[in-house]
Amino acid sequence: MRVIAGTLKGRTLRAPTGSETRPTADRVREALFSILGSMDGLNVLDLYAGTGALGIEALSRGAGQAVFVEAASSAMRCIRQNLSKLNLDDRSRVLHAWVERSDHEIANWAPYDLAFCDPPWSRSDEVWKFLADTNVARLISTYGRLVLEHPANRAYDGDSLGQMQVIRRRTWGDSAVTILQRNVAAAQT
Repeated sequence: MRVIAGTLKGRTLRAPTGSETRPTADRVREALFSILGSMDGLNVLDLYAGTGALGIEALSRGAGQAVFVEAASSAMRCIRQNLSKLNLDDRSRVLHAWVERSDHEIANWAPYDLAFCDPPWSRSDEVWKFLADTNVARLISTYGRLVLEHPANRAYDGDSLGQMQVIRRRTWGDSAVTILQRNVAAAQT
């Protein structure tokens, strides 16, 4: 696994062994970031961060800072090692915690311009319910976006999530993303 583009292009990332973490494939990350566009100065949140690849890619492409949230100890060690090896410690915050139990801590660095949510696929429905119940939109900036990664055969079935509305869905093999944005109507004017 490697950083696709930006100042860290080509640098390799550590990933934990075993099947506990399912990193986003390079081709999916490349296509996703092409859709998302400029990262310049963004405040990024990487939920269920795994290896940290999504947040690190955003930092490489110019994001100002990123917050990584991960509960698995092996994945957390990899995130910390990746950030240190790439000299990103000063632009990163790392929470070793369950996402579902850390919304108050996550709120400390809000609002986020871009949030990635790539939970274990077996828990997708439960995570989407959690995002709705906790009003994740309150953590997202005025025109910010939320990227939900999920299995292609279990798509996020809502058109909105609180104050956020689906603006794009995309599938790559067995992986898919749903992108939601706050204040869609205002952003289009």
